[in-house]
Amino acid sequence: MPVAKPKKRAGIQSVEIGMRVLDTLAGLGGARPLAAIVRGCGLSPSQTHRYLASLSEAGMVLQDQHGNYDLGPAALKLGLSALGRIDVFRIADEKLGAFCQSTGSTVLLAALGPSGPTIVRWHMGRPPIVTSLALGSVLSLVHSATGQIFLAYRPEQETEALVQEELDKTGPVTKASIEMIKAKVRGEGTAHVGGTLIPGLDAKAYPIFDLQGNAVLSATLISLSGRAEQHSSQAARKLRAVCTEISQILGAPIAAE
Repeated sequence: MPVAKPKKRAGIQSVEIGMRVLDTLAGLGGARPLAAIVRGCGLSPSQTHRYLASLSEAGMVLQDQHGNYDLGPAALKLGLSALGRIDVFRIADEKLGAFCQSTGSTVLLAALGPSGPTIVRWHMGRPPIVTSLALGSVLSLVHSATGQIFLAYRPEQETEALVQEELDKTGPVTKASIEMIKAKVRGEGTAHVGGTLIPGLDAKAYPIFDLQGNAVLSATLISLSGRAEQHSSQAARKLRAVCTEISQILGAPIAAE
């Protein structure tokens, strides 16, 4: 017996179309003429103009002196209100927990604290990986994969004092070397450290970006060095996708690949 498809909820079509116009305008990245919005939303010029007029009345759209349209103060207020309700740690925790459950991988989540990159969540995989790291552990900003994410994707004024403090304890590293680390991480979109920080463990970290494009969190895949290499690479690709998804929820500007 064929299974009946669930019926789509009845809605107000004009609201749905209005949201399509707003979504098109948001995707254009700035003030644009009517013709550009028409191309993006697939409506006729007259239809698009009517919706823009109504959205302007509601403060969702503004028209400048050149006749171009952009998002208005009401849209900004709505967006900021939505962002203010986002629980970053809850979202990341749920997404990474589901990832670890489906892949059997071990992942740690870290934030940049006053003492350096600090582990705030730990999702143990199958089989468990035994390590001295735990919740609250502070990692190297320069020598750990987790730390290198913050080194590359946080403003220098937030990291320079931590870098100097670390180098005073561990020995000199040239500024050129640190810039090379940053460039490599930014070029590859990931940081990878194999067995140098903790012997026998391989770490691959990915950034979770906020609205301003800064790494608010770092998610690091931990695996045993030299074991299950194919599984680790597949899990790494999936983790990158999960971090991109979380970043998009947080409103981060994600470049198209």
